[in-house]
Amino acid sequence: MILSDHIAKLIEQMLEDGGGTTEVRRNDLAAKIGCVPSQINYVITSRFTPERGYVIESRRGGGGYIRIVRVKMTKSDYLMHFFHAVGETLEENEARAYLQNLLDHGILTEREAGLMLAAVSNSALEKCPQELRSTVRADLFRRMLMLYML
Repeated sequence: MILSDHIAKLIEQMLEDGGGTTEVRRNDLAAKIGCVPSQINYVITSRFTPERGYVIESRRGGGGYIRIVRVKMTKSDYLMHFFHAVGETLEENEARAYLQNLLDHGILTEREAGLMLAAVSNSALEKCPQELRSTVRADLFRRMLMLYML
């Protein structure tokens, strides 16, 4: 198992034990696992993101921690969250992460997620000028989410 996967599984277990909330002390967890604290940061910033349904808070200093909260939302809440989370631009990998989260929470079917991803993929937007693709992708994605909110 890759170290990042191991760290993510430990944090997931901490979230389960904490009812969806945990506080991670980076240095303590790194010492327990036998890695550098920056590896903990990497896992948290790459796997526990708002797109995946997490809120991260941090407090610096001697007793500092990183609080991770798994957000529990209704279908409407999820759709509204993602609608607002999509900024003026959206890259294909970000769209994929949003769709995976919506799929994981049963809001979209595999077919729906696949269709949405196909519509906002780089290949679907290849005739669009490169500098406009991420803006067009964000607009398309938000419009598709709006349809699910109706």
